Amino acid sequence: MGDATYVIGIKIQRDRFRGLLGLSQETYINKVLERFQMKDCSPSIAPIVKGDRFNLDQCPKNDLEREKMKNIPYAFVFGSLMYVQVCTRPDIAFAVGMLGRYQSNPGMDHWKAAKKVMRYLQGTKDYMLMYRRTNNLEVIGYSNLDYAGCIDSRKSTSGYVFMLASGAVSWRSAKQTLIATSTMEAEFVSCFEATSHGVWLKSFIYGLRVVDSISRPLKIYCDNSTAVFMAKNNKSSSRNKHIDIKYLALRECVKEKTVVIEHVSTELMIADPLTKGMPPLKFKDHVDRLGLGSFV
Repeated sequence: MGDATYVIGIKIQRDRFRGLLGLSQETYINKVLERFQMKDCSPSIAPIVKGDRFNLDQCPKNDLEREKMKNIPYAFVFGSLMYVQVCTRPDIAFAVGMLGRYQSNPGMDHWKAAKKVMRYLQGTKDYMLMYRRTNNLEVIGYSNLDYAGCIDSRKSTSGYVFMLASGAVSWRSAKQTLIATSTMEAEFVSCFEATSHGVWLKSFIYGLRVVDSISRPLKIYCDNSTAVFMAKNNKSSSRNKHIDIKYLALRECVKEKTVVIEHVSTELMIADPLTKGMPPLKFKDHVDRLGLGSFV
């Protein structure tokens, strides 16, 4: 039968000489751009940048504004972008997550933001999620957050990504369900969420029997030194029961050596684009580190 070239609309490209394997949704992205009359749009350098802010005040407030949004296919665009994000494009995870927060009553500013994501895909539709041949297959996680970044609720945004063979294999960007009273608490919740997923991922990969190193403790990097210290300490300073439960669960994983929580500098925090808008050049640097780029 030969090698697979497409799986659920995802193109698989190989370069055995250079030891590269790439996953691309360029065909699907082209269909999305054409469907929503964006195939000739000018490309954007980023899906969302530092300073871009969205809130409930931008939602329609009267019948005239609601009527203006009535025929705009916001929900369909969101669904299409979500599929791209989930499969091969962690670089748009934060932007798509932001769009989802206003899906029930989107305003014109939210629609412009959705079109900006499509414009970014226009300029990067040839990007592939690439994996490189290596003799040291190891899954490594990165956990990050944007503290109190949601203007409407002041909840923080968590983000994590797990890397294997120089490419992202699993990622998530989501608003936290509780309001943390400090950066450390919010970072700790984010670290707990990354660990919970990491434990599942470790079990899944172990069952595949293709990564021998998965039997070792899973490394998860965090750029908050206090949260890293608390994960290794036997005492919690939180008075919040929900934080305490997460602390104990994470501490147990560390104690049992299922995971190892380590500190990494903010400059090397690969999960940064999953939690906030960034300056374009810095964003591009992080996108490269996620394993995204042109297959040339």
